[in-house]
Amino acid sequence: MRNEKKIAIGIAVGSAIGTSVGVLTNNLALWISLGIAIGAGVGASIPNKKN
Repeated sequence: MRNEKKIAIGIAVGSAIGTSVGVLTNNLALWISLGIAIGAGVGASIPNKKN
């Protein structure tokens, strides 16, 4: 899996989690941005599989 695809998946999952937490805490802007940042970091840190 290419690195860009892993980062995109991380951003998607992070923004979904951030949106959920943001709605619950009534601070949507903060949690969406934190979710995207954390998701991008996690997506970039997933190691490549060697065949």
